[in-house]
Amino acid sequence: MKELKIFAVVALITGVLYWGVEPYAHEVMHPGLHDKKADFSFDDSNNVDMSLKGDATRGQEVATTNCIGCHGIKSQGFEAPMSNADSSTSYGVVPPDLSSAGYLYDAKFLANFIKNPAKAGDVDHKFSDEKPHPMGNFDWLGDQAILDAVAYFKSIAPKEMSNKEAYEDACSRCHAMRYDGLKALTDPVSMKNYIGSVPPDLSQMIRSRGEHYLNIFINNPQAILHGTAMPKVGLTEEVQEQVVTYLESVGDRKKAEREALAPWVLGYLVIFTIFAYLWKREKWSEVH
Repeated sequence: MKELKIFAVVALITGVLYWGVEPYAHEVMHPGLHDKKADFSFDDSNNVDMSLKGDATRGQEVATTNCIGCHGIKSQGFEAPMSNADSSTSYGVVPPDLSSAGYLYDAKFLANFIKNPAKAGDVDHKFSDEKPHPMGNFDWLGDQAILDAVAYFKSIAPKEMSNKEAYEDACSRCHAMRYDGLKALTDPVSMKNYIGSVPPDLSQMIRSRGEHYLNIFINNPQAILHGTAMPKVGLTEEVQEQVVTYLESVGDRKKAEREALAPWVLGYLVIFTIFAYLWKREKWSEVH
């Protein structure tokens, strides 16, 4: 009976720490995190009239007239006008190639980003007239032309992308992934001058932050880290899942193997406990 009492005390203390102290500490560090969820409606930045129907043919003219001065569209034969190094120096960040924009980004978010990048990205606190956003507002195009451009990007988007490809096009302009041999496209010095710090390497981010945190943070960085320079990315729910899955495949490669092994380890411990208890009873019975 004494052993069972000791076990009960240990189990109680462990339970209090696991279900009481740890969640409380986590809540103090990240208030409200457990109650937050990713929001893929992107209604908070919506000011483009989404009831208008975009025309991809007209959108091609809009895109090739207004976008290829800074962006490449490699799938359509338009190379980036500057090298990554020159883009880093000129803009502070390498502009993305737009070939996969229609696959990666929510249409509503993409339209609003074209209209007002700082507002849609929720980083208007970082920019001003003295320090403008590297991509200017295109509100002067009008909502119809903007939605035509979005329709064009959707029409040329790939039908599918691998998890790694989705990560590279969505994240690697700013973030490195050392564990998979990927460097950030933007020069770190230029990036630091642009946003005030060098974005972190994401190799172990899945282990240090966890899937729930990353899903919220990628979807809306300000919801967790108010004042951060990281913009709202605007990925669709499916693409964000691809990105997080890729982060897990690199930063937690042994997860599947570890989870498969867990039942065997727990089973061994149960059997070992039973034998240890029986052995203890036998030995102590000689004393009594």
